[in-house]
Parts: sequence; C-alpha cells; structure tokens
Amino acid sequence: MADRAAKDALYAAFGSIAKALGNGHRAEIVDVLAQGERSVDALSREVEQSVANTSQHLQVLARAGLVRTRRDGTSVRYRLASDDVASLWEELRGVAATHLAEVEVLATGYLGDRSEIEQISAAELAERLAYGSVTVLDVRPRSEYLAAHIRGARPAPLDEMADVAETIPAGAEVVAYCRGPYCVYADDAVRLLHARGIAARRLATGLPEWRRAGYPVAVAG
Repeated sequence: MADRAAKDALYAAFGSIAKALGNGHRAEIVDVLAQGERSVDALSREVEQSVANTSQHLQVLARAGLVRTRRDGTSVRYRLASDDVASLWEELRGVAATHLAEVEVLATGYLGDRSEIEQISAAELAERLAYGSVTVLDVRPRSEYLAAHIRGARPAPLDEMADVAETIPAGAEVVAYCRGPYCVYADDAVRLLHARGIAARRLATGLPEWRRAGYPVAVAG
C-alpha cells in the first residue's frame, strides 16, 4: 500500500498552486502578466498596490512555480512560467463565472451595464480579418500593443480614442479588444464609439486567449 504521508505531500503540492492563486491581488497579477512581462514597479502601478506588497505576492507565485524572472540590466522582469499558467487562469476564471452566481453581479458592478455591448468570437473575428472586412482596435496601453497584438490591429489606447474615431471610415465594421473578458477598456471603447455614431463590437476574449488559440499575432517595431 502506498505511503499515506507521501500521498499527502503529493496532494499538498497540487494544493500549493490553488493556494498561490487563492488571493485576488495575485490573480490580478497573473492576469496582467498574461499580457507580457513586467517589472515589479510597473506591476505595482497596474494592480494599485505598493511595491513591497506586489513583491511579496510575486514571491508567493514564484515559489509555486507560476512566475519566473529574468534580469534586464539592473532591473528584474517577471513573466508567467508558461502558457499553461495563463490557460489555468483562464479555466479558473471560467469555472468561477459558471459556478459562482455573484461573479455576474460583481462583473456588472465593475464593468457597468453590458446589455448594449455586442460581442464577437475569436473565430468570427479571424474570419473577418482574413477577408479584410473589419477595423480592429487594440485599446490596451500602447506598451502592450508594442509587445504583441492581433495581426492587423491598430493601436487605440482609450486616451487616444477620440482622435482614432475621427479616422474610422463611415460604415466601417469595428471591433475593439483588450486584455480579456473582464477588461473594461474594450467596453469603454465601444461605448465611446457608439456615442460618436460608430457601430462597434468587442472581442469576447482578449489577446492571451487569441494567441493560445493559434490565431496570428504580430509584434510592433
């Protein structure tokens, strides 16, 4: 018979992954790192935590094997250990949305009323792009666009959206996307475009899900 202590240790190791992700701030850090690597200073600004607290959360994630580092000159940059970590986060988020009724209520509290926000699937967007019949706007911060973006997308950070809207041809089909299904940037972009009389939808997911599905991604510069 297998040793009970050995089995307990094995399952404790499995549980350490759940424990590392069992904190909202660490989950948000994983969500941000799914877009690309960051310094601890950049991460702390993104998640609105102190550098010290962000560093502690990163240490927990690193001990669980979910985050890795690389040195860039005098600074240290953090990234997810593999695409599997991003997939795990996507699955965890999906299970929560399916089985926790309060997720929809909380999402509405954060994102606002989405009844007027029409969504488009990654498969449909890929088809539209193949035919060249859609204008795709990447509304994430410009640094994230430069790191990687949907091939054919234009950079359109929210603070530049008013100027971008002026360049969109009349009658164009427009799709905005950001970091994922709970990223508010795309919703806000669609609302802003609607207010200017431009029909627009948002991608139902984000760049990480698009990339893992095997759809084309480009890097600027």
